[in-house]
Amino acid sequence: MSKKHHKGLSIKIVTAIYSVAVIVVLTIITVIVGYRLYEKHVMEHYSKYTTTVLEYAYSVTKEYSFGDMIAAREMPDAYEQMRAGLNHVKESSEIDYLYAVYFDDVNDINSLTYAINTKTAKELENGGTYTYLGTPCEEGSFQEDTLLTLHEAVLTKRQESGVLQGYSEGYGYMFNGYKVIFDSNDEPAGLLCVEINVSNIKSELNRYIRNIALFVAAFTIIITIIFVALSEYYIIYPITKLTDSAKDFIRNIGNQESIDRSVRELKSIDIRSENEIGELYKTVSKMESDMADQYRDIRQYSENVMKMQDGLIILMADMVEKRDSDTGDHIQKTAAYVRIILRGLKRKGYYLEKLTPQYMEYVEKSAPLHDVGKIRIPDAVLNKPGKLTPEEYEIMKTHASAGKEIINKAITTVEGETYLREACNMAAYHHERWDGTGYPEGLKGEEIPLSARVMAVADVFDALCSRRIYKPAFPIEDALKIIEEGKGTQFDPKCVEVFLEALPDIKAVLRKYHH
Repeated sequence: MSKKHHKGLSIKIVTAIYSVAVIVVLTIITVIVGYRLYEKHVMEHYSKYTTTVLEYAYSVTKEYSFGDMIAAREMPDAYEQMRAGLNHVKESSEIDYLYAVYFDDVNDINSLTYAINTKTAKELENGGTYTYLGTPCEEGSFQEDTLLTLHEAVLTKRQESGVLQGYSEGYGYMFNGYKVIFDSNDEPAGLLCVEINVSNIKSELNRYIRNIALFVAAFTIIITIIFVALSEYYIIYPITKLTDSAKDFIRNIGNQESIDRSVRELKSIDIRSENEIGELYKTVSKMESDMADQYRDIRQYSENVMKMQDGLIILMADMVEKRDSDTGDHIQKTAAYVRIILRGLKRKGYYLEKLTPQYMEYVEKSAPLHDVGKIRIPDAVLNKPGKLTPEEYEIMKTHASAGKEIINKAITTVEGETYLREACNMAAYHHERWDGTGYPEGLKGEEIPLSARVMAVADVFDALCSRRIYKPAFPIEDALKIIEEGKGTQFDPKCVEVFLEALPDIKAVLRKYHH
């Protein structure tokens, strides 16, 4: 008799139960605590904002020496300029009132007098008017405790800004900021005041909601910890193991041995739950196992393709070298010089956006194909023992375009288009010159592909140092001198620079292929 499997408790049910508990608890606590957080936050915000606007406005009055105007009871031309500046402060902020007052008799608390007030453009359009220095404050404009605080600030020559919270039937809840204005003798002359009505706090509702959300999130974490502790066996442990295994598998893609190990470790977890977690485990296990097998097949296929491409390059380059009686070991030496130049450019920080590891690998591997176009040059021209006639030279020059055509055809028929693209560039353009006088297209400067500019230096140097039917091999010193003379005219200056700096490596290549 087969053993009957009972389906485990659904994750949806478990989640629902704990979610209901979380919602109930959070609703009660967040309403109470959240409101207190909201109230505290709003009050602190308005207090700081009041002080900030006050200090900004105070800097405007200080610029115009407002304290001296009040002390002298005078309104010079700068008075209205200062009012314009204060108007701008009010216009660009959320305050309701911005004005200055002073005690006409410092010993009389009821002698409070206006020094200046501000109006926005909209207030002026609606009939608002300016108050000028010397206008007495209406009786009852300020509450008694406010008057006492302002009076004390003047008498004590208080330097810091102050903020008062008040409420009146006419204005509602207000934040009143004040700061003593001093004259040039550092004597208190008056007070700059800012008022913000906070009765309507609808603009702060979003902040309140965010505070509530933050608290809910924080408390949810606590509930989640309890949830995890109670559900460890059913949810947390399996999901954590599956997640770690999946991450390990992804992290090790590229290493067959490591992904095989990851698959074995996943199977060793042996989750037997019959709920959604169990089904997920089976699915992930099968998926990773299948992917590991597929990756093994793909890697093998890729290696075969790479071997085919490498063999194609060597085969084509070997065919050219065997036809050209003068180019013994030319492809090996030029490839070595190309490697030296590429690494030198990388070391010096030149063309870093181009010199990725993959790009450098492609250029080095494709270097042997730079003269593949010579396969179309007649033997009579290719192996002529003497100097070529102008007509023969034109025929020889066609090997660059022929090489481009040959490799382009290979690109369309052989997998690995990116791999052969730089081979095409080197074959087509390694006879271009930095000054634009080369062939086949007369490219100039960085219009010439970087791989071709590198090959140009390597190709010419090897030609100089190698024996030809029509010339002996140049001494290395003479060859290097010719390369240096071509810097900035025939060759990319940076390629020449790093090549000349690698003299020990160059000599090592010459020794290796010396016959």
